[in-house]
Amino acid sequence: MTRRQELLLGLLGAAGAFGICEAVARAGIVRRSYLPPASEVLARAVRLAGDPAFVDGIGVTLRAWALGLGLACAVAVPLGLLLGAVPVAEAAVRAVIEFLRPLPSVALIPLVSLLLGSGTQTEVTLIAYASLWPVLFNTVYGLGETDPLARETLRAFGFGRLAVLLRVELPATAPFIAAGVRISAAVALILAVATEILSGFGQGLGIFIAQAQTETDGTRDVLAGVVWAGGLGLVINGVLVGAERRLFAWAQEPRPEAEKLQRSRP
Repeated sequence: MTRRQELLLGLLGAAGAFGICEAVARAGIVRRSYLPPASEVLARAVRLAGDPAFVDGIGVTLRAWALGLGLACAVAVPLGLLLGAVPVAEAAVRAVIEFLRPLPSVALIPLVSLLLGSGTQTEVTLIAYASLWPVLFNTVYGLGETDPLARETLRAFGFGRLAVLLRVELPATAPFIAAGVRISAAVALILAVATEILSGFGQGLGIFIAQAQTETDGTRDVLAGVVWAGGLGLVINGVLVGAERRLFAWAQEPRPEAEKLQRSRP
């Protein structure tokens, strides 16, 4: 399937979902106070782009998202390389990692707020904690998938451990790291908005949604905020996917064995 076909199918799916929501609301199957017509929600979302306070809130959310994701990558990539390269270290911290990984970041809001106070520090910390795991495990997995022949060839020519890491292991692991960053980017945006909604402090897209919930007829604003959150996630994912395709096109090329298998099929 070509990229143009993927884009066309995506637009058709979005148009279908839009039409269903519009028809359900217009037909009165669901009360408008619960589900306004999709056209009204979309129009409200477009008008919000001209609201300076709302745009500033989007900037606050994106800043926390970027800081949390950057902090997670700065910790996860070196730690993943260490754990993947040193089995003893991985075995030593495995129990701690498996204990911390299932803990939901949202459940840590009261504890982190108590330690760091109510502000950007709390939001960034929670985002970084949730975003850490996909990058960490993708780094460890990618390092384990490095071609052992290339690694041993460099060692046979007298290259040291650091040179092998920089010349072979890190380039081979880079596509896995990029995939982990893309997954973590979505997780970070979810945590950025959810933390703002649940904590109820500061500015941001989540604060806009939380405040709209308290209004008498705020369902339209809530859904408009959700549209903005989904749109931001779609744009971020698209940018990262495009960057992956450009930077790691060699990793997406089919292997000779796969090409032979495809040609042999009827």
